[in-house]
Amino acid sequence: MVEKTNSLLGSGPSRRRVIQGAGAFIAAPALMTAGHAFAAWPDDKPIRVIVPNTPGGPSDVAARLITPGLQEALKQSFVVENIGGGGGNIGVARAARSDPDGYTLLISTSAYAINPSLFDNIPYDALKDFAPIAELATTPNIFCVQPSLGVKTMKDFVALMKKEPQKFNFTTPPVGNTPHLAIELLKLREGLKDVATIYHTGGGQAMQGLLSGSAQCYVGAISTARAHIAAGTAVALAVTGSSRWHDLPDVPTMAELGYKDFVLDNYVAFSAPVKTPPDVVARLEKATIELLRQPDVAEKFGKSGFKVEAQPGKSHMARLQREVPMYRKIIEEAGIKLPKGG
Repeated sequence: MVEKTNSLLGSGPSRRRVIQGAGAFIAAPALMTAGHAFAAWPDDKPIRVIVPNTPGGPSDVAARLITPGLQEALKQSFVVENIGGGGGNIGVARAARSDPDGYTLLISTSAYAINPSLFDNIPYDALKDFAPIAELATTPNIFCVQPSLGVKTMKDFVALMKKEPQKFNFTTPPVGNTPHLAIELLKLREGLKDVATIYHTGGGQAMQGLLSGSAQCYVGAISTARAHIAAGTAVALAVTGSSRWHDLPDVPTMAELGYKDFVLDNYVAFSAPVKTPPDVVARLEKATIELLRQPDVAEKFGKSGFKVEAQPGKSHMARLQREVPMYRKIIEEAGIKLPKGG
């Protein structure tokens, strides 16, 4: 200690150089502390996964399929929290306003991309407020008709509707979901504005509309329609995915039938508040994709009506950049609008 003091007063380093060196010495522990804090992620704080819907829907099912594996991979507890209301906007807004520390994540569906155009007042920016982690899975919608109509193809059904549009109804889950927008897009493309649509609170009720005869065409999730197609009480005409569904290989896609840009599937994606540290997002992305590629996990998703995608965050952002304006165009041309965003 005496030797160091004398060097400051004598022929050792200049005062300025010593101060600079001391500053570097003082800064080093701060950097080490920050690095240690990040390296500790995740620590013993549970990771909350917000599902912006009530239990039982696609986002909730996906969250409960993915979190046990992530819990094991990251050696950290995950808690699924359902925050419904406002068409999903309340839960999304809650996630967007959460601390971007890697301990609050969001599971979203296609409503995330649709709602900015559907509602007048939206509490989040779909392209700016979240950092995509991964696209988990997708499921297409399906067009099914009553067997009594005697039609087997979309072309024949459209021709039938054009003859007497007032005699036909579509049945679908709530306003603004991808099945509803698929109906509106078909109406716009084929000039079927006089064909009515009956909305229901869920897919099961919508299917009952078809089975009871109050509507002639169901548009909704394949998982709801599958058993009725197998039983012959519903006839499948087309799916809205990018490819044919694995256990309905004879049912064509709308694109195959000549309907350009008619991929309106439902996605489930994983994201974090936008300022979450990139390294945390990267670790979550890696763990999620590795998990989704495991055969048993893919099988569980398949049994729940999903096709695993296992796409990285940048691919999901590309989907959002494509779909947000696509849905805006459909909604504007069809004249659909709800009063506020929750």
